[in-house]
Amino acid sequence: MGVAGEQLPDGRYGRSAEERTDRRLKLVGSVLGVGLLALVGWFGYDYVAGQKISAEMIKFDVAAADRVDVHLEVRKESEARGYCTLRALAESGAEVGRKEFRFDEASSRIDRVVSVRTTERATAAELLGCTAD
Repeated sequence: MGVAGEQLPDGRYGRSAEERTDRRLKLVGSVLGVGLLALVGWFGYDYVAGQKISAEMIKFDVAAADRVDVHLEVRKESEARGYCTLRALAESGAEVGRKEFRFDEASSRIDRVVSVRTTERATAAELLGCTAD
């Protein structure tokens, strides 16, 4: 004679411990996922809304063995003041010059060529960033 049934009848004795655990894990995962999305959204909005200054290096020219000319465009709110940091790099990647370009003009766009003095011949220039005062 065979065994009539090896499993308990479905729904007769409530949900199994596995089903309860699965449901609890799904609920905790959903709550944590929504919280993480809210946090990332908040930080993203704060970063974008907090930026009053945007700058772009249009081009650079190695003008001499001890100088690099950097064409810089700064977009900002008209009353914003601050500075941008530029640096010149040698072929090895070492920094050979650095300059902070200050601006406090009342215009919303500044288009300027800035000269960066170097200690040796530079092969590249880089805009490190801009900061509002």
